[in-house]
Amino acid sequence: MKPDAKSTIENGKAILGIEFGSTRIKAVLIDEENKPIAQGSHTWENQLVDGLWTYSIEAIWHGLQDCYADLRSNVKALYGIEIETLAAIGISAMMHGYMAFDKREEILVPFRTWRNTNTGKAAAALSELFVYNIPLRWSISHLYQAILDNEEHVKEIDYLTTLAGYIHWQMTGQKVLGIGDASGMLPIDPITKNYSAEMVDKFDKLIAPQGFDWKLSDILPKVLSAGENAGYLTPEGAQKLDVSGHLKAGVPVCPPEGDAGTGMVATNAVKQRTGNVSAGTSSFSMIVLEKDLSQPYEVIDMVTTPDGSPVAMVHCNNCTSDLNAWVNLFKEYQELLGIPVDMNEVYGKLYNHALTGDADCGGLISYNYISGEPVMGLADGRPMFVRSANDKFNLANLMRTHLYASVGVLKIGNDILFKEEKVKVDRITGHGGLFKTKNVGQRVLAAALNSPISVMETAGEGGAWGIALLGSYLVNNKKNQPLDVFLDEQVFGGDAGIEISPTAEEVEGFNAYIENYKAALPVEEAAVKFKK
Repeated sequence: MKPDAKSTIENGKAILGIEFGSTRIKAVLIDEENKPIAQGSHTWENQLVDGLWTYSIEAIWHGLQDCYADLRSNVKALYGIEIETLAAIGISAMMHGYMAFDKREEILVPFRTWRNTNTGKAAAALSELFVYNIPLRWSISHLYQAILDNEEHVKEIDYLTTLAGYIHWQMTGQKVLGIGDASGMLPIDPITKNYSAEMVDKFDKLIAPQGFDWKLSDILPKVLSAGENAGYLTPEGAQKLDVSGHLKAGVPVCPPEGDAGTGMVATNAVKQRTGNVSAGTSSFSMIVLEKDLSQPYEVIDMVTTPDGSPVAMVHCNNCTSDLNAWVNLFKEYQELLGIPVDMNEVYGKLYNHALTGDADCGGLISYNYISGEPVMGLADGRPMFVRSANDKFNLANLMRTHLYASVGVLKIGNDILFKEEKVKVDRITGHGGLFKTKNVGQRVLAAALNSPISVMETAGEGGAWGIALLGSYLVNNKKNQPLDVFLDEQVFGGDAGIEISPTAEEVEGFNAYIENYKAALPVEEAAVKFKK
């Protein structure tokens, strides 16, 4: 007989996954069958400070502690008990960015998130030096940009890591990083499953004239693959996580990962010829490749799965934020009429109504760039809705164009993979906020990528569940199975989710929309230049 959730928690057999997303920190507790049994969350927002997007160290720790306290409350409410110990813990967070610390473990400049696009010169120079696409948001771009800008703090760097790596270090004392997240700091050599030695050497030579006390390999976290020992929760770490003091030290902690890696795990997309699309505040697609691409592309990032397979990633800074802003207008209108608002109903009605619109949105175009969009070469954002007098301007087309815009840039990036590189994929799975309203986001994405899209019942669990599964892989992989086999057999049991294929009319309509979208891009570029 399988143990119930209460005894699983009481016996310290539950596993905790925590993920720091852009707008929400989420904790998920899973049982021995890898099913969620409790959760907690904390809402937060990034701040624009001195022209750079950041979260303060105080906000990071307050958010983590509040999220864990919310999980404790949920466990108390459901089972009437406290969490005293756990079988494993996993920490995940938004990838990339820049967290630089000195010898005293103090942060040298505010955390620079993936959202910043101030690293253009550095990314271009490194891409040329490495003959490899180095995106703006990668840690190495941030580091080199700080050097180019003659920032004082660089000479004092003792350790450079990502947000997940930082939390893990503070909780375990270990300066390590999961290979997926590490591949967003600096390219990974698929043979050694470590940072590319050739690129480390090139970078050290490039900055040698600066005379810093450190070499690149001195300041980067150690790279670990899924399932490797990444340390244990220290007494200080336990106190930082659970301020109530109930949680005991000594819990094994799996290698910390980025949200891209946990998204692959949560959608069972770590095997070659599988892929997933995460669509929330930002969006990205991850396609696990059978072989390397024929050349570097500026809009395609090469990263890895949590167990080290090469992945082609198209990352878009913008996805649902502008769409949500438009939906909020209808919420305000409803409030103005004095009608009670149920946001699930508002989203459901508007999204489903969008499906009744014209396949090409009646000529309407929307650009959802709240922040800069590197795939389109735009350093700053300027959301914009465009129509001409002859377009079919109605509610269905209005909502449809905003849904299309949320995955428009993603389509442009993926067209390179599917049309030019002829990459083959057996299954693409969608997860994230865009897919909460059944069938709608899924149908739109299927039309955009001209591919069947699956969504699983667990799609809403997201990265916190994904990192909990990596915690489970660390302590429950008794058969020493590769990660993809463990997920297939121990977690998903053959469940591939519900699949939707696009119709020829939907694909044709999206293609027509994207041609209009590209044609009107000079208008968006002009709007970005306009500073008010």
